[in-house]
Amino acid sequence: MKLTCGIVGLPNVGKSTIFSALTKSPAPAENYPFCTIDPNVGVVELPDERLDFMAGVFQPKKKIAATVDFVDIAGLIKGASNGEGLGNKFLANIRETSVIAHVVRCFDNPDIQHVRDDAKTEAPIDPESDILTINYELCQADIDTINKREEKITKEIRALGKEAEKKVAGYRSAVAKILPLLKDGKCARQAELTDEEKAGIYDLHLLTVKPQLFVCNIDENTIESGTNKYVETVRKMAAEEKSEVIVICGKFESDLADITDENDRKEFMESVGLKESGLSVLARAAYHLMGLRTFFTGGPDECRAWTIREGDKAPQAAGVIHTDFEKGFIKAEVYSVADLKEFGSEAEIKAHGKYRQEGKEYVVQDGDVMFFKFNVK
Repeated sequence: MKLTCGIVGLPNVGKSTIFSALTKSPAPAENYPFCTIDPNVGVVELPDERLDFMAGVFQPKKKIAATVDFVDIAGLIKGASNGEGLGNKFLANIRETSVIAHVVRCFDNPDIQHVRDDAKTEAPIDPESDILTINYELCQADIDTINKREEKITKEIRALGKEAEKKVAGYRSAVAKILPLLKDGKCARQAELTDEEKAGIYDLHLLTVKPQLFVCNIDENTIESGTNKYVETVRKMAAEEKSEVIVICGKFESDLADITDENDRKEFMESVGLKESGLSVLARAAYHLMGLRTFFTGGPDECRAWTIREGDKAPQAAGVIHTDFEKGFIKAEVYSVADLKEFGSEAEIKAHGKYRQEGKEYVVQDGDVMFFKFNVK
């Protein structure tokens, strides 16, 4: 399954505006529900000051950043799990993502319709009800998935007996913890599962098991303070789920995305008290939530950020560059970007004993700079 971050939420909460700003590619953002029918997919460069620093040191011909894939999924409403508002199609799109960014409307604007129960009925701005609506629909979809699997397992046990029963022990144990949560409208990710239980339900691809972060979409008047009563409601609910909260003004980020000059961008952000784009924070949060980490290669030809999974060892990292590097891996020469900042050059890093050699069992750390030695016969 490709690692992507799905942007979800009720209609008209600002998902497509945020997606368009993220990817600098236009997605429909008209003021009516279901303007986004098929998921828009965008590849977003991951802002990383470490790569920028390396480029300043090496002055390479090319600088290549890591990327995050975002998917803009159409708005869900109450009844989506039963097919309301093309709900089944949209839920399937969510199932194909690895992380969920749940956009919640945290601003007042009488000119933008807010809907929750159906596309024709105006609803008050209420982040708690909005979140509970989305959670309920995802929970109902997961209950349906479990029920279908249960039917299949029951048939297998009847046919194969105790042998089949042993194979589903982890699944059964996990479901016993998850199902009561789902029936109470709470997400499966809140269950404390063992590794065996996680493995038992892995192929179900439950929607509410996926890691989630909340994106509070605020108005321009709230940027400087960074909070309001709606944001605080989201923070409280996120704390219960142990989820991260990112606060963004979609309108501001959309305007910022249109500015190409770096000095003008900096001045525009400073005018509202921002040191960094909210979208940069969102991209990094999604990247880390997906369990992704970055190592670097650097030189006069190219400085590049490479993406690996947390816990990958040196040969696996080498394989990201080229499969031959992994097959013929001998060793990796390693230092960190922090070392480069401290000592200023590779020569000085070596002089201070920070330039080291690592073997096949080395677990690559986020921020490592690596050079691989390999031999393919």
